[in-house]
Amino acid sequence: MAKSSSTGGTKVTIYDIAKIAGVNPSTVSRALGKPERVSTKTRKLVEDAAAELNFRANPLARALLTGRTGTIGLIVADITNPSYFDMIRGAQSAAAAHGMTVVLAESAESASTELMVAQRIQPSTDGIILASPRMSDPEIRRLNATKPVAVVNRSVEGVDSVVPDVEPGISEAVRHLASGGHRRIAFLSGPDSSWLSARRWESLRSACEWTGREALLISTAAPTTEGGRRAARDVIASGATAALCFNDVLAIGLMRELQAAKVKIPEEFSVVGFDNIFGSDFTTPALTTIASPFSEAGSTALSLILADLSSAEGGPLPAEPAGRAALPTSLIVRGSSGRLLAT
Repeated sequence: MAKSSSTGGTKVTIYDIAKIAGVNPSTVSRALGKPERVSTKTRKLVEDAAAELNFRANPLARALLTGRTGTIGLIVADITNPSYFDMIRGAQSAAAAHGMTVVLAESAESASTELMVAQRIQPSTDGIILASPRMSDPEIRRLNATKPVAVVNRSVEGVDSVVPDVEPGISEAVRHLASGGHRRIAFLSGPDSSWLSARRWESLRSACEWTGREALLISTAAPTTEGGRRAARDVIASGATAALCFNDVLAIGLMRELQAAKVKIPEEFSVVGFDNIFGSDFTTPALTTIASPFSEAGSTALSLILADLSSAEGGPLPAEPAGRAALPTSLIVRGSSGRLLAT
């Protein structure tokens, strides 16, 4: 693991770093190759000494030595969807705290593309986070059998999964709409292959049944603003007076089209989004939405992969069995939802 320094082209070794840091060479090796196995204080001593000598570890050499690359792959379904921004940041922050890096890729909502990308990046990463994956459960389990996989926004048996607990947020939303006199509530669905869209629809239907409301399922062309626009006519034709949308961008598209048709929001129609993305309160009126803890989802997924890696190397077992990480959702009431003019 010797590397060139900036002093006359000489080679810097772990013995040089150990001398300055005041630790054993083996400790330097662990700090550089497996930083999670040394204390924060020791890692800082080694990093400072390495920086003083202008030492930069070669990731390929470290991978050969330790079997670890120090990188985690993160594949998202749609890189333009703002709901993934906080998830990416949460995963990267957790990775950086362990001396690791997240590499990002996109599947463009395609199961086949997603599998191809995962297979391509898996050899050069220590594990993969799949955000809202579209591939099948058996395909995900096969990936997990090679290297650790953590799934976000979906539950896959035998694979670490981080899923939002949608029931609290949706129940709040239905009670909020019911108190405003809404009796027919439409759900604008996500992609047919979305596990999470199905869970949200089931939760809405259950909440409506409990409160004596009618739930209506409306399919959309895509989980985008354009998809929301295109669904507007079906929403109005359904007789619903309120809509819960699969995500905020769908909700924003729906609002725009309804307003273009001179439908007053919320006096004549209420709109509720999902995810509380950045900018969801920039609309007029500001969008009522159900908040999902995306940053925590990213950091939790990263932690699950690190726990699996530690377990594989003889470290402590993960604190939670696969599939047990559930994060709560909550309603944020803004101006796009309220009481009907005539109830």
